[in-house]
Amino acid sequence: MLHSPAMTEEAGMFMVHQTVGSVLCCKCGIPMAPNAANMCVKCLRSEVDITEGLQKHVTIVHCPECNCYLQPPRTWIKAQLESKELLTFCVKRLKNLNKVRLVHAEFIWTEPHSKRIKVKLKVQKEVLNGAILEQSYVVEFVQQEHMCESCSRVQANPDQWVASVQLRQHVSHRRTFFYLEQLILRHGAAASAIKIKQMEQGIDFFFANRSHGVKFVEFVGKVAPVRSRSDKQLVSHDSKSNNYNYKHTFSVEISPICREDLICLPPKVRSSLGNLGPLVICTKVTNSIALFDPFTLRHCFLDTDQYWRYSFKSLHTSRELVEYIVLDLEIISPEVNVGGSRFALADAQVARVSDFGKNDTIFNIKTHLGHLLNPGDYALGYDLYGANSNDDELEKYRGLVIPDAILIKKSYEEKRQKKHAKARPWKLKSLGMEVDDKAKLDQEKVDSEYEQFLKDLEENPEMRMNISLYHNEEYQPSEMASMTDGEDAPSVPLEELLADLELRDDEDEDDSSMRE
Repeated sequence: MLHSPAMTEEAGMFMVHQTVGSVLCCKCGIPMAPNAANMCVKCLRSEVDITEGLQKHVTIVHCPECNCYLQPPRTWIKAQLESKELLTFCVKRLKNLNKVRLVHAEFIWTEPHSKRIKVKLKVQKEVLNGAILEQSYVVEFVQQEHMCESCSRVQANPDQWVASVQLRQHVSHRRTFFYLEQLILRHGAAASAIKIKQMEQGIDFFFANRSHGVKFVEFVGKVAPVRSRSDKQLVSHDSKSNNYNYKHTFSVEISPICREDLICLPPKVRSSLGNLGPLVICTKVTNSIALFDPFTLRHCFLDTDQYWRYSFKSLHTSRELVEYIVLDLEIISPEVNVGGSRFALADAQVARVSDFGKNDTIFNIKTHLGHLLNPGDYALGYDLYGANSNDDELEKYRGLVIPDAILIKKSYEEKRQKKHAKARPWKLKSLGMEVDDKAKLDQEKVDSEYEQFLKDLEENPEMRMNISLYHNEEYQPSEMASMTDGEDAPSVPLEELLADLELRDDEDEDDSSMRE
């Protein structure tokens, strides 16, 4: 009957512990654990060098402008110092490494300006009589500075470009480009652009490679409803080698339909959408357009191909919004969830704020903002009572009853004015754009539109999901503002903000001294 060691000890029985035998090294005679070669590790390493024939010194080509490394024959790889990408690149440059088994690889710190990269490798190999020997060695990579083709072309002539992307939107404001700029920064879509120029009705992006321009056009097509066309111009031609050099131009037009616009759908579009509208509100614009009927609480999406097939325009844009005050409100249907947003139909009595002290005009309207508004609140909407709408699509609907006003969103302007602090605790980054000399930009108008864009970000959490907001280090809360002033005004939660990492020279010096 067999007993386990634990049972044997509990029973008080004597147990002989097994010991590992030792042998003498055949070279130096010291006791050691037995192995296939009957030699200790020191003697085995003196007899066999498994790193023999492996490269210890390698020259790599580095572009100092774009911080890329040349992967022969013509591929350039972008990698930061001591990154996984650079470590993979260095290991792949080593020859005869397949003769051994790579166990571990790591960087050995060197001065950044020394143009040397040291990598410590740990390898294994089967040696005498099947014994496996493990050994570490250091490979030194010497950086040879040489600019890549795109950087050398830019260095020779900064204005020389191969592909240009002309983004245009034919509207009277730039709010779409403010949001698109943040999307580009978030995804690094314009990282390969050699120049960005702000034009009167859009932005021009210049690239040193046609493929970079094509990739950028594809990115814009994923975030906005666009249509594009391309053209090329012959720059030079070498008849001997039969090489042609072209300049490529991509013209990209963004749909003029923007968020919060009031739209009158063409009859064909309305019938294809299940008799939606015809008066609808644009609630969201991505690569499709989200349309919402404020009277029936129905919504649908219009994709890019459907829109450009009919190419209709807005009846009224967000620049025509009028401020109203809610006098009375009565909910007529329970709150419902439509496309991820909550709405409730209500009958409301409203009056234009501009009419106060002038007349007693009151409008009885139906609104979808019953879940947000209360008597005494302010709202922004379109004044259809006093508007002169010369729209071809609207004239096609005979007998259509047009409401006096359509409310779009709740207004927080009065509560914002109670906040004495002008600065925000958050900030946005911007693209380094040059302003075209021929562009006639009204700076005061641009600043006003940018401020409105920042307010939209505070009010709409869904807009903030796709962009990056950063802590504003210069923000200091005002001592004049009380704790209750403007507490109901929308703001950005602190947990949504990112830290803006900036490395300064003095920090780098302190860090290098600590490493030394």
